[in-house]
Amino acid sequence: MSGGKGMPESEVTIKKLRSAGALRDLMARHFQRLDEAARDPGRKVAWCTSVGPAELLRAFGYEVFFPENHGAMIGATRRASKYIPLANAIGYSPEVCSYMTSDVGAFLAGETPLSDAYPEIRSVPKPDILLYNTNQCREVQDWFHYYARTFDVPVAGVHTPRSLVDVSGEEVEAVALQFRSLVPLLEENSGNVLSDERLAEVVELSHRAAKLWREVLELAAAKPAPITFFDMVIQMAPIVVMRGTEEAVRHYEVLKAEIEERIAGGVAAVEGEQVRVYWDGMPVWGKLRPMALLFMRLGASVVASTYCNSWILDTLDPARSFESMAETYSRIFICRSETIKESYIVDRVKSFGADGILFHNSKTCPYNSNSRHGMPARLKEAHHIPSLVIDGDLNDLSMFNEAQARTRIEAFIEMLRAGRRDA
Repeated sequence: MSGGKGMPESEVTIKKLRSAGALRDLMARHFQRLDEAARDPGRKVAWCTSVGPAELLRAFGYEVFFPENHGAMIGATRRASKYIPLANAIGYSPEVCSYMTSDVGAFLAGETPLSDAYPEIRSVPKPDILLYNTNQCREVQDWFHYYARTFDVPVAGVHTPRSLVDVSGEEVEAVALQFRSLVPLLEENSGNVLSDERLAEVVELSHRAAKLWREVLELAAAKPAPITFFDMVIQMAPIVVMRGTEEAVRHYEVLKAEIEERIAGGVAAVEGEQVRVYWDGMPVWGKLRPMALLFMRLGASVVASTYCNSWILDTLDPARSFESMAETYSRIFICRSETIKESYIVDRVKSFGADGILFHNSKTCPYNSNSRHGMPARLKEAHHIPSLVIDGDLNDLSMFNEAQARTRIEAFIEMLRAGRRDA
């Protein structure tokens, strides 16, 4: 069914990937393993930030839980408005990360969206240790220290340099030293001695999964695009929460093959694709489906994003595990200088044939919002790339005016469509 401004969204059909069913089963097994480990005195659970050294934890035998993933689940199930005020009431500002306030609020309420999906799971898994990396933001430090105090368990962190032009030399050595300094604490907490061979195996599995993830995302450069951003943010779950596992590798092998099959068959994610858009910033988790339907109705494919590319971690190298973890986790977009960020976005826009950029200014996530310091204007002036900035939030829907966003997106897509006609 072809896209068009006048098509009602009730007539638009999202083409589901076959891999979506496999992903549901995969995630179920992941959370069930965590729940079982938390109930077993002989097993250990670690909490880790989403772009943190999960490989090191897996090498020690921990089952690994990612609170940011839990925060995204709260956002996607539209429960954040219930939980955020509970965190505000104990002193967390409404202006700090709504992943954090949603997650802390859910904990205070004694609730989790995991229980709806998996009735046998009654709570998030109790941690034996918490490990964070500030490469994403400062909030993860405060977030993890809250739970360390609450559960009376150890917490440790890696503090990554920011605004990097090059990622090499002294910066990498300093972060690698921080990773190595975690080993004695993890050995004491886990009761295991680190095996270099096991760490190399886990790093290799992460490398393979990340390489496949890159290849999956790059398939969206095909015209018409076989997948969009709204597929990607769902399918990214294994690279976030299952790095270092065979399951993640196998999932992306199957997903890549399915998307290649779509390309060979000329199957478009958006029928009658007329416009291609680059998305910068976080998803609006509670409005994923309405936004997906809106872009489909407008004949617009959101073909690439800064957010999903944050987990292209394919510079991991089992031959130099600690150094490559330090380099890879310091190389992510958020840690780079403004000049490098601009260059990266321009390259992605050109590589994917995007007609323009949508910047989501997520009110409680300044680190993932790149429209606040003049970047859209600079990109237009230097590279003639049109853009639209919409205000919203990753979880807090009180900060997102959906009607206003829809009107502005419709006008933006029409402008891009007109630009194509005039080209």
